[in-house]
Amino acid sequence: MEKSEIRESTKIQLLDKVRKSDYGKYLLKANIGKVRGFNDESISFDFPVTALIGPNGSGKSSVLGVAGCAYKPIKPGLFFPKSAIGDESMSGWRAEYELVDKMLNPKQTVRRTSSFRQAKWVRGEVADRNVFFFGIERTVPAGEKAKYKKLMRSTYVHKNSLEKLDSRVARQVEHILGKPVTDFEITDLGHDDSFLVGHSGGSRYSEFHFGAGESSIIRMIAEIESAPENSMILIEEIENGLHPVATRRMVEYLIEVASRKSIQSIFTTHSDYALSPLPNEAIWACIDGKLRQGKLSVDSLRAVSGRVDKKLAIFVEDEFAKHWVDTILREKLQSDYEQIEVHAVAGDGNAVATHRAHAANPAINFSSLCVIDGDSRQTEDVEDGILRLPGGQPELTVYESIKGQLNENLAVLTVSCQRAPEAQDLVFRAVNEVISTNRDPHLLFIQLGIKIGFIPESIVRGAFFALWVRQNNEYCGKLAKVVKTKLDSQ
Repeated sequence: MEKSEIRESTKIQLLDKVRKSDYGKYLLKANIGKVRGFNDESISFDFPVTALIGPNGSGKSSVLGVAGCAYKPIKPGLFFPKSAIGDESMSGWRAEYELVDKMLNPKQTVRRTSSFRQAKWVRGEVADRNVFFFGIERTVPAGEKAKYKKLMRSTYVHKNSLEKLDSRVARQVEHILGKPVTDFEITDLGHDDSFLVGHSGGSRYSEFHFGAGESSIIRMIAEIESAPENSMILIEEIENGLHPVATRRMVEYLIEVASRKSIQSIFTTHSDYALSPLPNEAIWACIDGKLRQGKLSVDSLRAVSGRVDKKLAIFVEDEFAKHWVDTILREKLQSDYEQIEVHAVAGDGNAVATHRAHAANPAINFSSLCVIDGDSRQTEDVEDGILRLPGGQPELTVYESIKGQLNENLAVLTVSCQRAPEAQDLVFRAVNEVISTNRDPHLLFIQLGIKIGFIPESIVRGAFFALWVRQNNEYCGKLAKVVKTKLDSQ
């Protein structure tokens, strides 16, 4: 997966902007008192672009709808229509909001509620804001939309002119889709409807021949670019109709728009590519009626929600710990390694809570363990299946361990980092220089890779892990023994 083009400094600035409530209008928090499968669950929008992830039917769209219903333009029935059959449980549904609205109160946050009672939605003094909702139907091909059927008639005569796409829109669309659209045109069909005409290789073609993602992106970008500052954008399944790279670029665009126009966006997704540009604070998982904050991969989400085909799931704090534990167990368990999965679940608290929730759930048909970092404040409890990695800060622990025996490790480390044996002096100097200048241990392996010839972080990190396992046979053996015992008890 390609690295995001969004700078870390931009993410930090946006997180700080939310912390300071530096918006004219912004949805800070929502408490879902009772809606569908949720009961007294809260979500905070700590970053202006929020991703909602979860298995099908987990409630992502419900949370999206709850957020939208904080404001007047979104009618609750759009997300929560009531059927005369089967919707008796809607009685008592309720959501509470904390908003920034400088027009209503320039100094303090504003609180509002939405509730369903006496067979209808009631919203007291509902706040106003420009809200734009892009549902799944946006990717329905133009040829299947009733409003365009008239264009297929031989008797139809179109009187309005064709106009070039706005240059700002075209520029953003080109970056997301990776194809030129500056010659594309749009025309007004009346009744707020429009129709697109594309250009390729000197030929023109109508929107009937567009890809679903192509058409929806052009329309979404056009609306977002024309949206007033402090607007809210709601998108269902942002990846729908898009290539994975285009999905990532679309999220990057939303972050850029947040920075440029103070626009807040919330979207649902099943794509890891949509999550890659976002900080941990921007991602919320919907799992079994609970909301959990933090960057879970879609694969990890499958394990957290109890959908694993292996005998054992091991929950760790982050991707570094996942690769570390994976390396240990791949080496020590041999063929038994195929019976486990290691999953990063965004934080030691999440790792412990997820493991304990699995242990207490008789419906889950696989075992679990938790391995926390050496510097975690969580308590190790081997009997309870909560183990601890050695040392303190993980990246620093591994790096310093190999550096401490660098003379013995140098030849193997050099070759494992995909450098020729003659580069040993370069690698030796680089290992020592990087540790002396590093301020953030999370960047150690990236910095070393650059210094020894732009070697990818994953290769450098893997070389260190392999050597670390050989040097720490006692610890690795103990961890493998606990895992093997757990597997044998299944």
